[in-house]
Amino acid sequence: MGLPWYRVHTVVINDPGRLLAVHLMHTALVAGWAGSMALYELAIFDSSDAVLNPMWRQGMFVMPFMARLGVTGSWGGWSITGETGVDPGFWSFEGVAAAHIVFSGLLFLAAIWHWTFWDLEIWQDPRTGEPALDLPKIFGIHLLLAGLACFGFGAFHLTGVFGPGMWVSDPYGISGHLEKVQPSWGPEGFNPFNPGGVVAHHIAAGIVGIIAGVFHITTRPPERLYKALRMGNIETVLASAIAAVFFAAFIVAGTMWYGSATTPIELFGPTRYQWDQGYFKQEIAKRAQGAIAQGASPSEAYGNIPEKLAFFDYVGNSPAKGGLFRVGPMVNGDGLPTGWIGHISFTDKDGRDLQVRRLPNFFENFPVVLEDKDRIVRADIPFRRAEAKYSFEQTGVTATVYGGELDGKTFTDPADVKRLARKAQLGEAFEFDREKYESDGTFRSSPRGWFTFGHATFALLFFFGHIWHGARTLYRDVFAGIDPDLGEQVEFGLFAKLGDKSTRRLPEGYVPPTGSPVK
Repeated sequence: MGLPWYRVHTVVINDPGRLLAVHLMHTALVAGWAGSMALYELAIFDSSDAVLNPMWRQGMFVMPFMARLGVTGSWGGWSITGETGVDPGFWSFEGVAAAHIVFSGLLFLAAIWHWTFWDLEIWQDPRTGEPALDLPKIFGIHLLLAGLACFGFGAFHLTGVFGPGMWVSDPYGISGHLEKVQPSWGPEGFNPFNPGGVVAHHIAAGIVGIIAGVFHITTRPPERLYKALRMGNIETVLASAIAAVFFAAFIVAGTMWYGSATTPIELFGPTRYQWDQGYFKQEIAKRAQGAIAQGASPSEAYGNIPEKLAFFDYVGNSPAKGGLFRVGPMVNGDGLPTGWIGHISFTDKDGRDLQVRRLPNFFENFPVVLEDKDRIVRADIPFRRAEAKYSFEQTGVTATVYGGELDGKTFTDPADVKRLARKAQLGEAFEFDREKYESDGTFRSSPRGWFTFGHATFALLFFFGHIWHGARTLYRDVFAGIDPDLGEQVEFGLFAKLGDKSTRRLPEGYVPPTGSPVK
């Protein structure tokens, strides 16, 4: 009889050795993919401009995750922070990628070995000699190993005792660097943007996991609990494991989309809320106004704005700007930034300072409207010239650029002013080269958007998978359509007289234990 596609796992359900082989092969594939993808990204990565052409703009997916854990340099001598001539040692992109590939090969061989030599005594029930898995004890072993890894990562890798530390930056993503981080044990450790909280939580969770693992290895569950939760059923393990996976997937999707210390904007790009709330715009204005108040000219004030900060304040870098169906890195859309034009300031003929109303995240087109400090519309680019009341020609709008490539230049020609207004609608203005990457002019999503979408989608699927397999386990008789005790009544040859339990046939040489009702 042929098996349906969703019953393929039945070939290993009662085969402990080969069940292990399947898990080893799965881990080998994951590790091999990670190492291979890292090498591919390194092969196509352009490290020449860490500010205007960062890895998240180039569509790198694996490299940002390596960088946040302390891998920022290459054996080629470059670093993602722009330094040259660096010597990262083992903690390099190539070294870590090679380690994953070697690890994948060893797991591959282990999987083949366990698939071939599956019939090991360690998988046999000593009472019956039948293949069996002590699932509660296996759970304890896994919990212990996971706890040790979690504790070691927090106590040694992130703190820099045996590792490089982790990526730490300021709130505006300007001064990102590797740092040996100490744990934060107070209330401040619960701030999702505090790197010390990441260290403390890994240490604490690791200790709890180690204690719980030892407990489950040394303690047997009560019989009622064992039966109630179907702890002897491998599908219970599957349902529980899927629950852990979908929970983690929801958490990482949320922290990636909303931002946290584990998802720095220098490695994954800004979040959409930073554009929606004018996060970088306010910081740029605050720095410029503070400098002007201390006697600096507008050109000097905006000239001191870090180019990286200005670049974050560009809508094309928002993960929500590009559609999910426009595949490819962000540079395939708007192109390779070549330089900051400068901060554009608009003034009408009455001397009022005007600002362009910015493009919302989910809009492809938006009217060009200029407002004064009281949010009153003073100028626009009209759709119908015959009905225009606030056109640039009528209101006498001029544009002056401070900082950047056009520093100090004033534009009075309405055509030039309109061109600058359309650029200002997208945030700080930049020039782009669309030839290098053959860019098509449409926005793309950053790796932050892709990661969030992918993990939220799979988390939802795994959530329903958990419900499905958990229900199948707890209500096995309902799913099967029969009473679980019905087998003893109908199994051929089990009793000398069908259904008469007093005439049960016993294996040759079998001696019932004392007190057993079986005769």
